[in-house]
Amino acid sequence: MVQIGYTMMTEQAGPRELVSHVVGAEKAGFDFSVISDHSFPWLESQGHAPYAWSVLGAAAQATSRIPLMTYVTCPTFRYHPAVVAQKAATMQILSGGRFRLGLGSGENLNEHIVGAGWPAAHVRLEMLEEAVDIIRRLFTGENVSHHGAHFDVENARLWDLPDEPPPIGIAVSGPRSCELAGRHGDLVIATEPKRELLQQFDVHGGAGKPRVGQLPVCYDTDRDAAVARAHDQFRWALGGWKVNSELPGPAGFAQAAEQIRPEDVAEAVPCGDDVDAFVDAVRPYAEAGFTELALVQIGGDRQEPFLEWAEAELLPALRNL
Repeated sequence: MVQIGYTMMTEQAGPRELVSHVVGAEKAGFDFSVISDHSFPWLESQGHAPYAWSVLGAAAQATSRIPLMTYVTCPTFRYHPAVVAQKAATMQILSGGRFRLGLGSGENLNEHIVGAGWPAAHVRLEMLEEAVDIIRRLFTGENVSHHGAHFDVENARLWDLPDEPPPIGIAVSGPRSCELAGRHGDLVIATEPKRELLQQFDVHGGAGKPRVGQLPVCYDTDRDAAVARAHDQFRWALGGWKVNSELPGPAGFAQAAEQIRPEDVAEAVPCGDDVDAFVDAVRPYAEAGFTELALVQIGGDRQEPFLEWAEAELLPALRNL
């Protein structure tokens, strides 16, 4: 049975609302939660981008059961890996061992703000691999000095360590990232139900480890309203990772998605309140071998109705998948 998670989508709600939403998700019975870590929304109509790590700290105190995870943090541009290690260790303590550190090679949308440039994908993966090594060394509690191809660390140490370090998940989109995740990750993260990604992860050491996916959905009792909202706020997602990782701001996403029609979005995103349609959208992830799937309810002001519906109808249906 696939565990079903809830996404705190920082691009579509403010910090206080996000904490309220994850409290509601815990009450509704979601198995876990994840949070995006952005400095910009993809589209201006989404309208938000609070600091994910402050939200996580508040969420850890406001909840008691639901696991928390970054989906995902880039530890190579906005954040130095030594700083990510400190944040993650603190979150694991605050949450009582409920935190997982999801990492990825980043998106230009968020990382450009520090003015460090945006190198080619293979360089970004080299940086990610070096960052993961630094983070894991710091999780041991040792004093770490490191002078590598991309990062310097001078006599760093984490003074507050959890009993168990947070598991590290690595986002994948192709063979090179799957190899990295298999060798260095405790779990794998992907946003498409592609069996070949999981197979490549397994080949490089990932067999038996959790694999976490994500699926946008748009619940509303008015299906037309759901389709319109999904098109307004999520049409960017149909552009694909190779495009989306390179665009520098909301204007670029709006331009790239200007030919995408509401009916195109409705084909990719389950919209409305037909439980069977939502179950059908989840099924490819289960069949591909994902063990966990985080749902993204589109629309920051439509979380409470979704959570009520999920508790009453959607989650019970998905338990039988």
